[in-house]
Amino acid sequence: LADTQPGATWGAKNEFLSSPRLDNQIHCFTGLSALLEHSKDLSSDTGVSMLICFDHEEIGSSSTQGADSPLMNEAISRIVACMNADDEILRITIRNSFMVSADVAHAIHPNYPEKHEKLHQPTLNKGTVIKTNSNQRYATNLETGLLLREIASRADAPVQEFVVRNDCPCGSTIGPITASRVGIRTVDLGIPSLSMHSIRETMGVMDVTSNIQLFTKFYTDFGSLDRSCSF
Repeated sequence: LADTQPGATWGAKNEFLSSPRLDNQIHCFTGLSALLEHSKDLSSDTGVSMLICFDHEEIGSSSTQGADSPLMNEAISRIVACMNADDEILRITIRNSFMVSADVAHAIHPNYPEKHEKLHQPTLNKGTVIKTNSNQRYATNLETGLLLREIASRADAPVQEFVVRNDCPCGSTIGPITASRVGIRTVDLGIPSLSMHSIRETMGVMDVTSNIQLFTKFYTDFGSLDRSCSF
């Protein structure tokens, strides 16, 4: 099936956005918007800010342009080599780096609330969702989750928490793939969505706005925040 209608905002206050392919073109948009905003003033930027939009995530990421390809490793190594060709500098750079794996999250469905844990029920227009899974279906851990929450606090961007029920299967993202392939610290997050993978998905307009705020603050503040931590 294919939706022939253009994307639209709707609701009593135009608080909802419905469109095809929000998963995951919405994070291509919010990530690029944040990077462009950050690039307006790089005077205090001591690192390299990147945005990578991988293809084929929904079919396993095993392709020449997917997250399971050498693309990210090669991009980082080539950029570092322009500044210092020492392999040890490359290893240090990777260990000092941080990746935000952004892929839309499942909001609680009003017809199936039992599918979510009572304290982990993401809703539309309440902020970006931080995803955690003890089996590493999501790459978030104690350190990366803490750093992202601090960035969110500085950005005044609301965040929600999501842990899948123990008796339910858990999907995954490119986060664990790239984290294990590259060795980079990673947090998994996403804007909550209803009707994911349908021909017309829905999310909250405020979540799109606050996600851009969050990503922009990540680009501007992560380096100094990371250097201030001793763990």
